[in-house]
Amino acid sequence: MKNKIFIFLIIVSFFIEIFFSVFIFSRIDKIRQDSVHVNDCVKNIEENFYSKNFQCDLEYTILDGDTIVYKSSKSVINSINDAILNHSTILDLEVDGKVVGKVLIDSSFNLSIASYKNKLLNLIIACSLFQMILIIVYYFYLNKKIIKPFKDMNEFAVRIAGGNLDIPLYMDRGHVFGAFTEAFDLMRNELKTARINEKKANDEKREMVAKLSHDIKTPVASIKAVSEIGFEKAKPEDIKNYFNQINVKTDQIKVLVDNLFNSSVSDITEIDVNASNYNSKILSDLIHNSDYFNKLNSFEIPNCNVFIDRIRMQQVFDNIINNSYKYAKTKIDIDISMDSEFLKISFRDYGEGVSDMDLPLLKEKFKRGRNVKDEDGAGLGLHLANYFMEKMNGHLELSNSDPGFKVEVFIRII
Repeated sequence: MKNKIFIFLIIVSFFIEIFFSVFIFSRIDKIRQDSVHVNDCVKNIEENFYSKNFQCDLEYTILDGDTIVYKSSKSVINSINDAILNHSTILDLEVDGKVVGKVLIDSSFNLSIASYKNKLLNLIIACSLFQMILIIVYYFYLNKKIIKPFKDMNEFAVRIAGGNLDIPLYMDRGHVFGAFTEAFDLMRNELKTARINEKKANDEKREMVAKLSHDIKTPVASIKAVSEIGFEKAKPEDIKNYFNQINVKTDQIKVLVDNLFNSSVSDITEIDVNASNYNSKILSDLIHNSDYFNKLNSFEIPNCNVFIDRIRMQQVFDNIINNSYKYAKTKIDIDISMDSEFLKISFRDYGEGVSDMDLPLLKEKFKRGRNVKDEDGAGLGLHLANYFMEKMNGHLELSNSDPGFKVEVFIRII
């Protein structure tokens, strides 16, 4: 609506300027028709030249050469030079067929022309100033209502193309792009939702692969443990070879499963942990399931209720005990205590431990102690174990013993 008003005012100002210009020029044309009156006045002067009984209502001067014969008033021009400078009318006076002098008529035509020129100039200046003000105001109006919103939409499109879907587009229905900004922001929300859903779906797929690969690791480790015992106890060579083949194949499967697990978990930004209430006796089964080489000493779990995710807790124990199997290759002492908040389960091996410099980094993703670089692994075990414990409102503490390495698992009591 405002846009139409500005355009209407600019058009009206142009029409006003044209109308008054035409009017002024028409008045000038009417002034030029007074030449008849001038001629009548000159004729009257010629007829009454000697009696000087002139009946002319114009301002004039009669000259005979350079001598002033008659002046209609004191303020009129006195010479031909003045008449030329003032654009006055200069005519010869003829009496009885002889030129007896000249009449200098102080022409109101020229004065009127100058007056109308001034009026026309003032009109043009006023209309031009009015149009200039309208154009300036209209420019700021266009800048606010069209140019700036368009630039904002362009910047918004650049952000969307760059993947920034968090900053909304301010919606103002007062400019012409108001409806478009709403549509653009709806598009941003839809794209953001689609990206979140895509990420969630990809994480769920990777998590499913990680779960399956982890679930496969435990029975494979049990098969390997049994086959190693069988290899040691078997007497005939052909039976030993069979057990050895099982060991070789389980090692191959373990490598493949580890690679699958590591590649899946490394891309997951968040893993679901669904903790609930369990009786603490379930922890004993989970620990024994992880200790397939039977290197733990006997222990007793105090009776209480704990807040855990059964599957994630199994993964925590698997990672801790499997690390001791892999790097320490010693017996593992387990110690259990309880306070008002946590059930603490401590696992200690008797290996070399890690350096004090590496110790604070072990909970981070892809971080391993430099003393175990010859062993296979991706540095995800303790990172995941710590992540799972924090999601279950517990935590993990790592320390060096003398000798050995200790991992303390703090499980929330409810």
